[in-house]
Parts: sequence; structure tokens; C-alpha cells
Amino acid sequence: MRTVELLLDEVADAAVREAWRRLADAGLPSQARHRSPTNSPHLTLAACPELTAPIRWELAEVADVLPLPVRFAGLIRFERPTSVLAWSLAPDAALAELHRKVWDAVTSDNRPETLNPFHAPGDWSPHITLGRTRRAGAFTSRRIPELLPAPPLSAHLTTLRSFDTETGTLEILTPGA
Repeated sequence: MRTVELLLDEVADAAVREAWRRLADAGLPSQARHRSPTNSPHLTLAACPELTAPIRWELAEVADVLPLPVRFAGLIRFERPTSVLAWSLAPDAALAELHRKVWDAVTSDNRPETLNPFHAPGDWSPHITLGRTRRAGAFTSRRIPELLPAPPLSAHLTTLRSFDTETGTLEILTPGA
């Protein structure tokens, strides 16, 4: 699978990494435990089997609007098939439009049944993952919000990239690519 992701500006990236560190220091599941050099705070927009040339042309338009300002909306938890703790992003009109363009691009040249339904417009919940585990209910402790720094009030999404889950390689998707 190939993900389509957006990276955060340096200040927001550092705030997320601080949250990761605090979770890890408390013995909780944290993205800080993933030592891969490709592990960076990011917003996943979609995942698909292939990034064909037509998809890349459409994604170039998305990269053209970066950097995009976003607002953090607070702490969120998911229980789907894994437990996830994240900072949610406010889905304003600009972010929703950017996501729709990415979704339209990946669905233009991939079979719908090969795509993650959680990324579909209307079902997508924009967030930056802080911790993930297969242990159900791992993030239900009332003390977790006290452990974390406050999320940044605002940030910018700066770089469009793709991660290949089979090869472990990253690709920066630039305008005109």
C-alpha cells in the first residue's frame, strides 16, 4: 500500500514529538517507540495500492496549495481494530477540500474495494496519531490528558509525501511531479 500524508511545520512537529515522549516516559503506547527514520508526525489522507501517473498529476495540484494552515481541536480516541490516541484537527473547508482532492485522485485509478473506508470523505477524521496499540482500551485512563502538553493552537501542513508500506520507502510529492 502507498499512503498519502501531510507533514507538519517544525513547531507543530516538535509539539507532537514531545507528546510522544511523555506517553513513552509514562509507559504508555507511543509513536516515539517506532524507531524508523520514516516515522514523523503526519496526517494520513488516504492509502491505495498504487500511485499511478494520473494520480500523481492530480496530487501535484494538492501539493500546490501547501503550506495549509490548520487548527488543532483536542484529544481524540479511536477503538478500531487498534486503540489510537491522537490530536484531532478541525476539519475546516480548506482541509476538507484538500482531502476531497486527494480522495478523488486515489479513487480515479484504484478499485474502490482496495481503499481504506476510514479515509473516505464523510468518514475521515483528521488527526495526528500520538500512540497506537492492539490492546483495547489502552488510552482510557483519566490521567492521560494531564500527561500531555497542550496541542499547538495552530499549525501548517507543509509537505505532501507517500510511504510505501511494502518497501519502507518515502517519496516527497512535489508540485508538478
